[in-house]
Amino acid sequence: MQTDMPADGDGRRIALAVSFAGAARRYWLGVFPGVCVERRRRRARALAIPDPLLRRVALQSQCKWGNVEGAAAFAAFVGRRHRRAAARAMMCLQEAYNYLDVLGEQPSSEPAANGRQLHQALLVALDPEASHVDYYAHCPQREDGGYLCEIVDSCRAALAELPSSSAVAPAALRAATRIVEFQSCNTGERQGDLQALERWARATTPSGSDLRWWEVAAAGGSSLCIYALIALAADPALDSSAPAAVADAYFPWIGALHSLLDNLVDETEDRATGQHSLIGAYSSRQEAAVRMRWLAERSWRAAAALPGGRGHTLTLAAMASFYLCTPEASTPQALGVSNAVLDTLDGPATMAMVVFRARLAVRRLAPGASGHRAHGAELVIPAPAERVHS
Repeated sequence: MQTDMPADGDGRRIALAVSFAGAARRYWLGVFPGVCVERRRRRARALAIPDPLLRRVALQSQCKWGNVEGAAAFAAFVGRRHRRAAARAMMCLQEAYNYLDVLGEQPSSEPAANGRQLHQALLVALDPEASHVDYYAHCPQREDGGYLCEIVDSCRAALAELPSSSAVAPAALRAATRIVEFQSCNTGERQGDLQALERWARATTPSGSDLRWWEVAAAGGSSLCIYALIALAADPALDSSAPAAVADAYFPWIGALHSLLDNLVDETEDRATGQHSLIGAYSSRQEAAVRMRWLAERSWRAAAALPGGRGHTLTLAAMASFYLCTPEASTPQALGVSNAVLDTLDGPATMAMVVFRARLAVRRLAPGASGHRAHGAELVIPAPAERVHS
């Protein structure tokens, strides 16, 4: 397997540390200020939504702002010329996903149809030729004052500025289609159709992968693949083979690990709100630890084999570390799984854990801290485009 990682341990650790520092610098200085501006703008827009339930949903979805920060982190390896547009596209798509995810959990007489129709917005956001549809066709509420369409249009406008957006569009649309399928079935125990989710996941399982159906379902719900592809779209000299290679690494391997770690730390909350817990599909915690270790190993190998593999492995480690540094990951129920993943991603994960723990400590001390978890894709180390530009 060809990677860009040094062979000796000391050289590898030094290279990882240098890459970590450079990626963090680009993110905090070149991307994060724009994230803060977008957050203020999006909140003001949500407060203007006419319908009270949709307004509440929009504001609630913004409690998951860590997901938006993580999505934008993928822009830190994009060249300066296109970094702002790439970050905007990533943020808008994740903002839409957060909003649609929360809205899809609201009671509906046709939950599967509602989830599918709502999430069509993600497909439209990635397709410059598509027209808006009635996203609220199965929702009792629909007066959002143009909130959702504005997010979708902002994403499309940003993607139009990226020189290779058409080259990554087919793979990005396939990833978004998987999210639509996942969300149409995974709307909660009281509304969702777990059997339909299982049928879809079994039919989608890559041949010879040895994946369980719930691992494939988890991968289908992850948005990380799309953000890695948007980062590629900013490269004007993109290799034609790169989108397929990235898509194959993130689905199913990295995406499965991502969503199952999210399930792990959200288990108690999901149980209280009646949401499906895919991590709970394992027969025991011991089996879950064994399988998650295996998924972490496969994800690491898939990331390292990509062009720019060092950045992808740092992204993987940072994503995992974000979850593993939370108090929920250290409970007796979760600890075996957490240790299995952390042991596998040891070196770069240790660096990322230091950053995340410090940030969590600062947030707890901040005035007005809500304590609401913002699990998802929050990262400090972003994934690279085909080439790194500082």
